[in-house]
Amino acid sequence: MAYTTALTAVANASLTAAQWNASVRDNLAETAPAKATTAGSFFVATAANTIAERIPKAHTVGTTQNTTLTSYTNLATVGPTVTVTSGANALIMWGAQLYSGTTGQSIYMSYAISGATSVAATDASAVVSTNTLNYPIQMSRVVLQSTTAGSNVITCQYRVDGGTGNYGQRNLNVVPF
Repeated sequence: MAYTTALTAVANASLTAAQWNASVRDNLAETAPAKATTAGSFFVATAANTIAERIPKAHTVGTTQNTTLTSYTNLATVGPTVTVTSGANALIMWGAQLYSGTTGQSIYMSYAISGATSVAATDASAVVSTNTLNYPIQMSRVVLQSTTAGSNVITCQYRVDGGTGNYGQRNLNVVPF
């Protein structure tokens, strides 16, 4: 349902039940308090006179895991992963403690999106660490990503240039718009 233009009150004119319901009751049902279902959510305009509730999501994987693959992959514990309902954009924030098991080799943490949107993990959207052997660095990144409206699954993925990449305290936060 969308908000409709309210009737103009005229002195000594009465409203029918149908007019009252369409002009007052139904419009009150289109307000944020009437649509709110989740604490911590917020509302965005999805079209003229139409709002939708958006629910930010977060996920952390605390265990340190590694990969030796040079193409993007999931680690033994997939993720972090969140599923959100978004409109045209989502603010994606992700990071981890990254360190290489091989001096001078870069390691990458990116994200992929599936569902309404299809985006592969890429180096262009990655956190990249080229550091000395076994010296963890906490890194993070924020991107405003274009999305297709609907249910979207965002999953962090990983790769290395060579050697072993280690990833600990992996986190992902998504604010859908």
